[in-house]
Amino acid sequence: MRSDKMTKGREKAPHRSLLHALGLTRAEMDRPFIGVVNAANEVVPGHVHLDRIAEAVKAGVRSAGGTPFEFPAIAVCDGLAMNHEGMRFSLPSREIIADSIEIMAMAHPFDGLVLIPNCDKCVPGMLMAALRLNIPAIVVSGGPMLAGDGNTDLNSVFEAVGKAQIGAISQEDMEEIVETACPGCGSCSGMFTANTMNCLSEAIGLALPGNGTIPAVAAARIRLAKQAGEQILRLVEKNLRPRDIVTEKSVRNAVAVDMALGGSTNTVLHLPAVFAEAGLPLTLEIFDEVSRVTPNLCKLAPAGRHHVQDLHRAGGIPAVLAELARGGHVAGEVMTVTGRTLSENLAALKAAVKDTDVIHPLDAPYSPEGGIAILKGNLAPQGAVVKQSAVAPEMLRREARARVFESEEEAMRAILDGRIKPGDVVVIRYEGPRGAPGMPEMLSPTSAIAGMGLDKDVALITDGRFSGATRGAAIGHVSPEAADGGPIALVREGDTIRIDIPNRSLELVVDEASLAERRASLTPPQAKVSSPFLRRYARLVTSAASGAVFTS
Repeated sequence: MRSDKMTKGREKAPHRSLLHALGLTRAEMDRPFIGVVNAANEVVPGHVHLDRIAEAVKAGVRSAGGTPFEFPAIAVCDGLAMNHEGMRFSLPSREIIADSIEIMAMAHPFDGLVLIPNCDKCVPGMLMAALRLNIPAIVVSGGPMLAGDGNTDLNSVFEAVGKAQIGAISQEDMEEIVETACPGCGSCSGMFTANTMNCLSEAIGLALPGNGTIPAVAAARIRLAKQAGEQILRLVEKNLRPRDIVTEKSVRNAVAVDMALGGSTNTVLHLPAVFAEAGLPLTLEIFDEVSRVTPNLCKLAPAGRHHVQDLHRAGGIPAVLAELARGGHVAGEVMTVTGRTLSENLAALKAAVKDTDVIHPLDAPYSPEGGIAILKGNLAPQGAVVKQSAVAPEMLRREARARVFESEEEAMRAILDGRIKPGDVVVIRYEGPRGAPGMPEMLSPTSAIAGMGLDKDVALITDGRFSGATRGAAIGHVSPEAADGGPIALVREGDTIRIDIPNRSLELVVDEASLAERRASLTPPQAKVSSPFLRRYARLVTSAASGAVFTS
């Protein structure tokens, strides 16, 4: 076993002494060592209950004959970090999470890992670590939050800010939404980034069925954690490792499920970063290729009225996979952490859609294309991303007047002050991975636009990114970013921008001679960064088009 490096042989007597100091018996030292990575903290609502998950995992490990060792991982709440300097630290935390797990698992050679994330950057960070280390590993997340009173969620609160600003609701009404929209623990209840990634962990085969949708407060979530603890011992026995499971076909399966769900645009950052750890390329072109042929079967919040608890009731990710498999959109022969193939799992579960209002059948999808579209043009030569399933029909094609802002804060003030009018497109630049640095989310401005009733008349374009809760004509990840001299840096107030989502086009309607003149005089401003960490991040990070991973 890998842990023999710590326990076997005369020269490892000091190591055994230190293990005895932990309270371990010699019998426990002779069992497989399982690292239990627990991202619990008292800051993130999606993580506040993870100690219960960890205890269940450890119970499962012990019952199956292993010795668990729990250690922590950090996690940022994107909602709490939103719309201030803290958001610049959210995406970079993904790399720190992956690196810290690598450090712990190499310094202490565990035989297997059980990874317990739940919220936005923690899930991809742990998946990255699993594939990088390539020792037997399984993910068990904390589960989604239930929807709030009146079928509300966190996005309802963000949009309430805009509604209150224009007098559509009172301050008292807004405060009532504030108190009831997030009723308890779990990852925010819509198909936002956290829940999308938890569902995709299941789809790519590194989590047990149910991981993406069993509610955080359900007893079934605790049972799933125990089963994950038991199953990791079987994976260790078989030496079934993440890269044995995650293949090129797994990549396409993940993207297909993402498109069927209408998942968060942040998956376009996270999935390439995850698969890169296994040497499996996932380009924007692959996203678009799969999107064009994969029907959108679900419209969960923010695109629709359903939440993840409804998806679970309708059959969960196994039902989505079964429906996609029926049309040949996913490969059933891929291996999973159950020790069986995807097809075998679906057969054992008798996976089927239980509510066609929540999961539409293949012959009656919400749309014949997937939830995410990749746009290109002279404004985004390397690509830009939009959740087309959450765009109003009247905004799919639009020529709009550019209103240019050098930061999210400037744009937010203009929106709330009523300076943004129908027919405008809000352009927020210098918010990319390097320019911000950290590529902050723009949920506050997009929600304000929607809350003020402008989402059918106003678009937003940025080299930053969006929350999975964002809806409307919000086009992000514009690459190259402004800080790298991308064309978004050349846009001027009043320019016309042509958006054509069905034809995957994003164009700045300015002649090439004028653009060349602007480019010759461009000197991108240097971000004023006091954080040493963010300065290091800016030096190492690559384009959003490649997942904002670090240079190797």
